[in-house]
Amino acid sequence: MRRGGGWAWGFTAPALLLIGFYLAYPTLATIYLSLFDRQSQRFVGLRNYLDLFSSSAMLTALRNNVLWLVLFTTLTVGLGLALAVLTDRVRYEAAAKALIFLPMAISFVGAGVIWKFVYAYRPAGAPQIGLANQVMVLSGREPVGWLIAQPWVNNLALIVVGVWIWTGFAMVVLSAAYKGIPKELLEAARVDGASEWQVFWRISLPVIQSTVAVVATTMVITVLKVFDIVYVMTNGSFGTEVMANRMYKEMFQFRHFGRASAIAVILFIAIVPVMLANIRRFRQQEATR
Repeated sequence: MRRGGGWAWGFTAPALLLIGFYLAYPTLATIYLSLFDRQSQRFVGLRNYLDLFSSSAMLTALRNNVLWLVLFTTLTVGLGLALAVLTDRVRYEAAAKALIFLPMAISFVGAGVIWKFVYAYRPAGAPQIGLANQVMVLSGREPVGWLIAQPWVNNLALIVVGVWIWTGFAMVVLSAAYKGIPKELLEAARVDGASEWQVFWRISLPVIQSTVAVVATTMVITVLKVFDIVYVMTNGSFGTEVMANRMYKEMFQFRHFGRASAIAVILFIAIVPVMLANIRRFRQQEATR
């Protein structure tokens, strides 16, 4: 029994060492630094956290992260699911999916640059070089400062970029799950008189709900880390700052290591419940098999 236990520890030790070095140590070190001052020399307790939650800039970042969390997750999963179902019924499915998935092949910085040109703004009467404002002018409306109109227009404009990038990923994963539904099950429901809407809500969606939950979890984790798009397009100006962008500024512009570490800890705490819920769901699935 002891020899078996020794072998087991021998096989798992390298993995445990790597996890400890790359995951546990950075996490504990970040929590430790969040309790110290700007130079990481004087212990200040929870002051960095209190300063952050009393800062208007941080509260704006929190509000924007919640906005991203709700809209980005809902739109990517909803559109991905709708496109997975719709593209399954067309002859040019492969071409349509390739076109929708294409933005995932572009770096987030590249996507930000592309959409910055799309949202380019010139005052009314001046030639518009941005596609969005050119459409507005052609439809008889005034051009809009998509990236400077606070507080909702510019944040929504940034969220659209994120949705544009990630909807293809959600569609591909959900499409694979949708194709795994037994055709006999769907045909039996149609023979019994169920409409396509009823087939989707009462059969297709319940069967693939675990995959939908996985995609939603992935989108939640992604949106809590959102940085590139905001950094490239506005750098957090005009009320578009998010927590990751704020952490970058505290770290590399203001050189306040304590506050930057505190923001990292807040993001970590926000992600932990999502991960625990995902692990619990996986265990329930394994138990039912």
